[in-house]
Amino acid sequence: MPRADRLNVLLITSDQQHYDTLGVVNPRIRTPALDRLCREGTRFDRAYCPNPTCSPTRASLITGLYPSSHHCWAIGVKTPEDVPTLNHDLRAAGYRCSLVGKAHFQPLASLPGTESESIECQPTLRNLDFWRAFHGPWYGFDHVETARMHGDESHAGQHYGIWLEEQGLADWRDYFQPWPCPKDFRAPYYDRARRSWSLPERFHYNRWITEKTIAQLERAAREDRPFFCWCSHFDPHPPYIVPEPWASMYRADEMVPGRFVDGEFDRMPPHFRKTREANPDFSMYREPGGHGLHGFHSHQHSEEELKKDIACYYGMIGFMDREIGRVLDRLDELGLAENTLVVFTTDHGHFLGQHGLIAKGAFHYEDMIRVPMMARLPGRIPAGRVSTALQSLVDFAPTFLRAAGLPVPGRMQGLDQFDVWCGRKDSVRQHVLVENRHNPTTVHLRTYVDRRTTDRLPRPDVRGTLRPGGRPARVA
Repeated sequence: MPRADRLNVLLITSDQQHYDTLGVVNPRIRTPALDRLCREGTRFDRAYCPNPTCSPTRASLITGLYPSSHHCWAIGVKTPEDVPTLNHDLRAAGYRCSLVGKAHFQPLASLPGTESESIECQPTLRNLDFWRAFHGPWYGFDHVETARMHGDESHAGQHYGIWLEEQGLADWRDYFQPWPCPKDFRAPYYDRARRSWSLPERFHYNRWITEKTIAQLERAAREDRPFFCWCSHFDPHPPYIVPEPWASMYRADEMVPGRFVDGEFDRMPPHFRKTREANPDFSMYREPGGHGLHGFHSHQHSEEELKKDIACYYGMIGFMDREIGRVLDRLDELGLAENTLVVFTTDHGHFLGQHGLIAKGAFHYEDMIRVPMMARLPGRIPAGRVSTALQSLVDFAPTFLRAAGLPVPGRMQGLDQFDVWCGRKDSVRQHVLVENRHNPTTVHLRTYVDRRTTDRLPRPDVRGTLRPGGRPARVA
């Protein structure tokens, strides 16, 4: 079917971005490209992830299923390759489907004896010959160009490593943490002496993602074929590190961290209170051979260091925003913008001191489960509008299919939100569910969020900090 008869879909995502880190709602940060999407489309103020960790939510985005159904229920668990994705339906209708950037459908390290099931693990990550020969099909994508690391993590390689060598950076490994890591090597996310990365800006993965995404848009324009393109960024997920000038763009002394309110954990499960200890014992939550428990460690952090982290985090978003702007500009230049649904979101939220927390984990406050989200489609989605209709990222797959004029398969658990996005309906959701499971039995949460009125919803100030009395969403 000709492209003019099918809407294109451009999904742009960040990784671990707090919902208030948009210039339109937070005067401390500048995000002109994301603000542009807010002006030209609708911002959804109450969007939530189906799971506050990377792999499960990313699998939900492409399957329309909750993690408990697609079976990638935690980081370290592989997304089954036989689970149908929206890409399979789009490809059957003539769409070209591509993914550029972070995938994270498969584990960096699996349970003992299952490492061979993942291609997103070492030593495969740094086997560039493998990745030169591999571009898909994968999870229904016709074409993938992917990488696995965040910042300067040792997991660098894959198609990003190939691109670095093509750009003339033969010693690119020197800019990343060593692999295999020496036994005494430790570079934790939340206690680093540096935040400015010596990697030149032109070699950063943000630039690689932009160039490869634009290449996919240009190919679609040449072929006059409808497309689904996922432009998947790695930032601002820690470690907090970014090249200049972004590392120095924000002054640490102007940052205002979130706060812990005395007594707010008194009625919460024990793992909340343990985060306030210097050397907490979380052994009761770990099982032999189980999966890592994100956030189950001390969250004590000096205010000075936290301010530096926030300044770097904002700089990482700023760099990413600049590159998103380049993609949007090229979409315009190619004459594709009028017929392309553009959606921006992130996979889950983040803590920057809110409730005394500094890392993601099984702490289902709004900071963790609520995400920024915008949708733009000229002439169809109202411009400059803010909607409080409940959204879940599990809804994206069925909504994209509906936008493409395709039926929504009965297997999908998400709801078709296209009429809500276009302003034809006020809402289709009465509630949102958020799952969170790590070890098979010790951590297993489900959080229920309903349509509370905005005056009862804990409201952030410009820092994104819940004011005293704010409570997490209900935990079932």
